[in-house]
Amino acid sequence: MKNEYENIPQELFEFAQLDAELHDKKIETKARGYFEDALIRFKKNKSSVVAAWIILLLVLFAIFSPLFSPYTMKDKDTVYQNFPPFVPSVAAKNTGHLDGAKTLSSQNELMYDKWQAIAAETGMNPVIRVLGTEEVSSIYRGKERITTYYKLEMNSYYAIGIRTQTFSFEEFEEIQQFQNETGIQVIYPWVEPKDIKDISDDPAIWYQVKDNKGTPKKDKNDNWIPAYSSNSEIEGAPYHSQRIEGDPGTWIYSVQKSGSVRCRFNYYNYYIFKNGHEPSYLFGTNNMGQDLFMAIGVGARFSLIFAVLVSAVNLTIGMIYGSIQGYYGGMIDMVMDRIADIVGGIPFIVAVTLFQYHLASKVGPIVTFAFAFFMTGWIGMAALTRKQFYRFKGQEYVLAARTLGASDKRLMFKHIFPNSLGTIITSCALVIPGVISSETTLTYLGIVNLSDLAGTSIGTLMSQGQAVATTAPHAMVFPSIFISLLLISFNLFGNGLRDAFNPSMRGLED
Repeated sequence: MKNEYENIPQELFEFAQLDAELHDKKIETKARGYFEDALIRFKKNKSSVVAAWIILLLVLFAIFSPLFSPYTMKDKDTVYQNFPPFVPSVAAKNTGHLDGAKTLSSQNELMYDKWQAIAAETGMNPVIRVLGTEEVSSIYRGKERITTYYKLEMNSYYAIGIRTQTFSFEEFEEIQQFQNETGIQVIYPWVEPKDIKDISDDPAIWYQVKDNKGTPKKDKNDNWIPAYSSNSEIEGAPYHSQRIEGDPGTWIYSVQKSGSVRCRFNYYNYYIFKNGHEPSYLFGTNNMGQDLFMAIGVGARFSLIFAVLVSAVNLTIGMIYGSIQGYYGGMIDMVMDRIADIVGGIPFIVAVTLFQYHLASKVGPIVTFAFAFFMTGWIGMAALTRKQFYRFKGQEYVLAARTLGASDKRLMFKHIFPNSLGTIITSCALVIPGVISSETTLTYLGIVNLSDLAGTSIGTLMSQGQAVATTAPHAMVFPSIFISLLLISFNLFGNGLRDAFNPSMRGLED
């Protein structure tokens, strides 16, 4: 058979490199380290990346919310307790948000008149809007009577209106100076109970009434008729500050009582006098009158620090314990494993309860609580480290290092442990939400009380909110949202780390 290539001209043959030395080409790609490769795999997990950003935002919230809030844990208002979110600058825009709104149903005409009277006296209308009305027919003394009931959306902060309180002469004088400097009316004219049919238990009634139920008596133009007292004989302290509009100069503003004065005052403006600013609560208040925005940040800060500390200590103990088990094996492993089984058999909640009863009074609840976590929390980490040491201690590079005279300590922590680090870090990331969850559960149930030293905790806030979940749902909703986001994000983040550091366990990739 004729070869088709035998007649190829010789001039077509050329040397690729004539009189040159041939070398391997330099690798132009950049070497990729273990952690860099893990980071690349982690970025492919979109849910874990989002979870990482959420964790970062929650951590920043825990750090900065107590700093940005004008309140501290010591700021407790006995009136504004479990009040809804309210920011005056936003409420003034009538957007329906952050306006301290609370819905009140079945408000009869007397109650509706009282709300309108507060608006007329103070200039702060507690009725944001009327949601609906209902007329109910009833028989009274043989005659049909129609009663109108209102469903109202109320500004809870304005609805406090006027209150009565006893002040010292010094504070009464300070309030007058505040009024002169700011033009904000805090003290309002006094109303004698006999002038309003002895309705002495309702300081909001400043107008003349027809009966002891509080039915207002109005003039022919349907205007309120003031019932302010002009009896100078009962005045408690000299009043030389600004007076409300319409004051003829004879209305008195206080009555003397046991070396002090009692007067009617606008609580909203009195709050400004005491705190230097209007009430502003982005998340509302809790049952102690504290700013919930700030309290969640304080509780979250403690939970995160406590969880990281516990995880770090348990990681150290478990790492050392598991390394010894896995490296030496045999009888040492068996004895240490039985010790871990015995300690791990103690129910965690029983250990916490006993420690709180017998140790908390001596070393404090936080130290006692942490000790309960340290007692059993390292067991899972030790088991994981032990498994990793069994996996790697028979590898060729370990045998080579032992042949060259490496000590046991060097073999354990220089050659074996670094190769187990990825799995251990992943487990540590998954331990943190477990600690937070346990801490939140125990404080929620009241088994552990950390409020005195930590300020508060998310579990404590949830427990306080649960008691008023129907009347003040915000007190339960905001702490619950925070802890839910934190735990879910940490678990997604931990799963992403697991896939990144353990390629054999990662999910399908595009």
